[in-house]
Amino acid sequence: RGEAGHAGFAAPGQPAEPGQAGWAHPTVPPPQGWVWPASGGLVPADPYGYGHPYGWYPAGAGWDPNDPLVTPPHAGFGGWFSRCTGAFRRGWRLLLPIMLLTQVVPGAALSALALALGPSSQVGTGPDGAPVRPDDYFQGVAAILGVAFVGSLLIGLVQSLGWAAGTWVVTRQAAGEPVALGPALRYGLRRALGLWGWTLLVSVLMGVGLCFCVLPGIYLAFALSLTGPVYLFERENPIGRSFRIFHQRLGPVLGRVALVAAVVILGSMVGGVLEQVGLLPFGDRPLAAPGAGVGALAVVVLAAALVAPVYLVQLVGLLATYAEHRAHEGPVNSARLAAELG
Repeated sequence: RGEAGHAGFAAPGQPAEPGQAGWAHPTVPPPQGWVWPASGGLVPADPYGYGHPYGWYPAGAGWDPNDPLVTPPHAGFGGWFSRCTGAFRRGWRLLLPIMLLTQVVPGAALSALALALGPSSQVGTGPDGAPVRPDDYFQGVAAILGVAFVGSLLIGLVQSLGWAAGTWVVTRQAAGEPVALGPALRYGLRRALGLWGWTLLVSVLMGVGLCFCVLPGIYLAFALSLTGPVYLFERENPIGRSFRIFHQRLGPVLGRVALVAAVVILGSMVGGVLEQVGLLPFGDRPLAAPGAGVGALAVVVLAAALVAPVYLVQLVGLLATYAEHRAHEGPVNSARLAAELG
């Protein structure tokens, strides 16, 4: 405490004691409230520098250490993970029906069509040990491939609607704005076609990459993993922008995307195994008999529904990764991201 007649010192943004002139850091403006945009335009950033302790954020700098979605700089993996789990807790009641409608139901329908159009029996073994194929084997395989190709195109459009709707829900919840199933699906419908087109292009690039010794395809899958969020928030050059994000912070982005990919692959494998095991009692043609067909369809739907949490992991994990990178580029918060969605 200063002696009488001496100017006192107050913390930045705090009033001085009575009788003291007070002192404030010249670069720190008084708090303006957590709104976007701040009155008077963008608030200048005060980047981390000498003397700033870990976890300290200047008032009005645009980084909120308690933002529910945007991981501030230097918060690390723990900050990213806590925001992922927070998004789950806030939004699972609304995100789950969105994923069921746009991911699970189309996937189950495609699996049911594959069962109906597949070969009448499996490849057997002759007396001489040579494989014996059923008469309709190649027709069934061709039908499955055709259905898979056309169905994937159509399902991709519905899935794009779901990804856009889920992104809208997570972002607006983090910003404290109201959300509901109807408005979320309407937003997803507005963005579905554009997101679907970019997703198709990414799929083609990944497919070409897989043809070149697999590794280029895996690299493209990681480098282009943020194409969807970039399109929804920025709507400009999402493929090139995703490449830049991936390489600018290679280690953190690769680690987070790899964790999300591991969960998605493992969950999808578990769902596939459960479906195949559940269909074993129904034989080679599970849809031939009405009773067996109902049971087989129930197995397909149940296995697809069990994978629904995997879609939530993919949505939230990639969205939080994108938001974290935006914070490293400059001050941003959930309110601004919600406004950018349109």
